[in-house]
Amino acid sequence: MSAGAREPSGGTAGTLAGTIVLAAWLGAALYFSVVVAQAAFRVLPSRALAGALVGQTLPALFITGFAAGVAAALLAAREPRAAWARMGRLLGSAGAALACGIGQFVIGPRIDRLRLAIGDRLESLPASDPLRAAFGRLHELSVLALGAAIILALTVVVLGGRRIALAAGTRD
Repeated sequence: MSAGAREPSGGTAGTLAGTIVLAAWLGAALYFSVVVAQAAFRVLPSRALAGALVGQTLPALFITGFAAGVAAALLAAREPRAAWARMGRLLGSAGAALACGIGQFVIGPRIDRLRLAIGDRLESLPASDPLRAAFGRLHELSVLALGAAIILALTVVVLGGRRIALAAGTRD
């Protein structure tokens, strides 16, 4: 691109917007995972209360991750170039949205139904109890969905930052 030329709509501006949206969600997801969830289980008087707190706040994280991923994917799809990095941002954004959607709309309702069936006695159930084992598997899947979304969002943020830095270098 020649010096002073403007990039078409959806170019670097779209990359920047998509990167910012996913970076903001990524910060919230990391803060939730590393600080909030861990602190809840350390300071609240019971694991049931900590689980309830995490269970009430996790949907907001999954829903905003879904929305951020969709928005970033749409922005990446509008970019004029069909480079591998664009496809990486598009697929990574869509993948993060999909992981959050699965966490919220598939795994979350199953966990909620199981919590209703178990009540406050999860910790008192023996490890061999089928309900406790089912809860453990669903919890692992939920953590996996969030972890996958975080990794995909981080990938998109790195690819977006790289594109923005390269574009800024061509204008100097």
